[in-house]
Amino acid sequence: MNREEIIKAIETHRIIVIARGLNREELLNTAEAMYRGGIRLMEVTFNACGNPSDEETAANIAMLAEHFKGRMYIGAGTVLRPAQVDLAAKAGAAYIISPDSRREVIERTRELGLVSLPGAFTPTECTTAWDFGADFIKIFPNSEMKPSYIKALKAPLSHIRFLAVGGVDLDNLQDYMAAGACGIGIATGIINKQMVKAGDFDGITELARRYTQKMATC
Repeated sequence: MNREEIIKAIETHRIIVIARGLNREELLNTAEAMYRGGIRLMEVTFNACGNPSDEETAANIAMLAEHFKGRMYIGAGTVLRPAQVDLAAKAGAAYIISPDSRREVIERTRELGLVSLPGAFTPTECTTAWDFGADFIKIFPNSEMKPSYIKALKAPLSHIRFLAVGGVDLDNLQDYMAAGACGIGIATGIINKQMVKAGDFDGITELARRYTQKMATC
């Protein structure tokens, strides 16, 4: 996979599902369930507290990347250091997502040929991250904002591709897309932890299907 293929996949599928705190078996079963529901982009997050370790997270990314072999595009999330970029790249991650916009992380991502999706919030943060080499800007935290914030950013910054992460659900997804977002990031709206623990992966598939069907109307 090359960078342009990954960028195109993100622009096409537009929903990145964020997986956090799942064990290896849960992760694979959840990914398969989401795939059946139409999800093609999945982010596996590192843990800033080190549990699981960075190496364990990288192993999970490698497991999913090998299992899906291009059918689903696996990325690494909560990437805070260049060393984590290296681990993710070696594991087969296609893109790197961060809650912030550290220059060294963005530059290392680009050096390794991966797609960069750093987090930013203000216009200055967004343009700075873009100038560092970001391919998309993840508006984060977005949970307390409204779609009008994306629209306000997009007016003067029309050259930047924005993803809305946090606070997006089935009721406002269309509003965010209409406001100018090129995609969304979503976690518990699809990966319902109670369903996962109960083994209700058909339920996960149905949640995924609702989001992909809603996105198809945008």
